[in-house]
Amino acid sequence: MSETSRTAQTGSRPIGGGGDLGRRVALRRQELGLSRADLAARAGTSPGYVRYVEEYPADPGAGVLLRLASALETSTAELRGGTAMSPPGLGRAAHHADLLELSPWECRERLATHGVGRVSVSTAPGPAIVPVNYSVVDDAVVFRTAPDATPAAAAGAEVAFEVDHIDEALSEGWSVLVVGRARRVTDPAAVRRLDDAAYTPPWPGGGRDLWLRIEPERITGRRIRVRGEPD
Repeated sequence: MSETSRTAQTGSRPIGGGGDLGRRVALRRQELGLSRADLAARAGTSPGYVRYVEEYPADPGAGVLLRLASALETSTAELRGGTAMSPPGLGRAAHHADLLELSPWECRERLATHGVGRVSVSTAPGPAIVPVNYSVVDDAVVFRTAPDATPAAAAGAEVAFEVDHIDEALSEGWSVLVVGRARRVTDPAAVRRLDDAAYTPPWPGGGRDLWLRIEPERITGRRIRVRGEPD
């Protein structure tokens, strides 16, 4: 089926906003700050076809998928989810790379809005590091958990919170570390505000209604940049 005829099939309804491939294409496009028109121009296709791939359970041919992966500065395996069960960072290190310190402003820029980060906690069996869905509200890191879940052990303690991103295709990445005291959010008005501001419920689901707030006392970050790449 040609790209044009695929795009013309608008009678069927998108399933869950598109298939896994489409969600990965859309996410990577947004990470690069590209519009659908930008991606289409890079990949030599049409914005309508990019929309089709992102919103419908599409199955592009090998040639189109290769062009999309190249335009998105990633691999076809990444777009198809072939590395989903592997840890990030499987690519080889770049030959000429620099490790740079991020300024506080750059750290906050990368930390801003929402995502998945890792919080360190002390538990009875020993120290633990657990992932949480977080948001940034009023310059503080906030996340939801269950009162009996491991992240709840952070309440009242000084903790470290880390968020990072790894670009497999370019062998680049960055990490930001926040150190501060975690506190329970108990004021009903404040809880409602956080509920309204949350981008998504916690991925694990269940009754995770305890909000914790980390006021940053120290923010540091580092970035791996391939030499010759612009700042």
